[in-house]
Amino acid sequence: MASPDLSFIDGPVAGEEFGKEERTSQLMEAADKAQQELERIEKQIEQLETVAGDNQEARRNLQQLHEQVVALRAQVAAQLVAWHKTELARHPQRPYTLDFINHLCTDFSELHGDRCFGDDAAIVAGMARFQGQEVMVLGHQKGRDTKQKVYRNFGMPNPEGYRKAVRVMKIAEKFHRPIFCFVDTPGAYPGLGAEERGQAEAIAYNLREMARLEVPVIVIIAGEGGSGGALAIAVGNSVLMLENAIYSVISPEGCASIMWRDASKRQEAARALKITAPDLKGFGIVDAIVPEPLGGAHTDHAGAAMLLAPVIAEHLEKLKKLSPKELVQHRYDKFRNMMEQAFIEETA
Repeated sequence: MASPDLSFIDGPVAGEEFGKEERTSQLMEAADKAQQELERIEKQIEQLETVAGDNQEARRNLQQLHEQVVALRAQVAAQLVAWHKTELARHPQRPYTLDFINHLCTDFSELHGDRCFGDDAAIVAGMARFQGQEVMVLGHQKGRDTKQKVYRNFGMPNPEGYRKAVRVMKIAEKFHRPIFCFVDTPGAYPGLGAEERGQAEAIAYNLREMARLEVPVIVIIAGEGGSGGALAIAVGNSVLMLENAIYSVISPEGCASIMWRDASKRQEAARALKITAPDLKGFGIVDAIVPEPLGGAHTDHAGAAMLLAPVIAEHLEKLKKLSPKELVQHRYDKFRNMMEQAFIEETA
């Protein structure tokens, strides 16, 4: 079995003679080639597995291919730039809130409706048990196929979705249950109906009420964290971020359209926005980066949940030691420090 040609991974990409734009372009081209090679090998594995049986030669070939897949996934991850992470965060097979709930929790019981207008399927919420402890879980939910995408409104909540979320959080506070919030949305729905029903007010109300909650709030940026639509359920004591997730005030395409009047410059915008987990960890916006399975969380939902579970448990144990008043103060100090840090960066 011939080994794949990985020479495009190394070479002049990292050379100092290349400018920043050329270097980024080279990195993206290298990662694209590695991804194509990975897909080719995975197809070979699927074909061999159907005919291998007890054939020892086929089994040896399968083992070699599996080793090549592991190596390629590691090298693709090493070459990822901001735009590639944006694409991974949007991958259609990436685990969504219900996937994480199914793998992390037991006894999930979903709650519906905002008691004002209706139910919004773009946000799911309910009671569950995490490692035996009663918790409240909620988050954005996208769809896999066309029917589900329309039903979930592509993960973009209307005002009733945010009002449902804060209603569930208030129930959690009443019964002293920690809250887990999974963030994965392009942003709040910008439609006319949403504006008529008070989209901006619903988001602002959530920000205020979450700041006052007297129970631990753990936020997980699981995919896209888009603008106020994400922040409306992301005011937490601990903010965790998956390795290939993104978190930003605007999408790279939107930023490029404003700054350059050209949405095709989304790659440059993604880099300039500093939307990746390492960038945000450096700014103090997220508290921990959660590793993903090689290739991304979309390759192994159960594996992604297994990597996330101990990080959640660690932060939950720390927060449980704080009194209700200390939790509120902790949350206030966290976001106040973010603003002070941003001001320092801006004026430096």
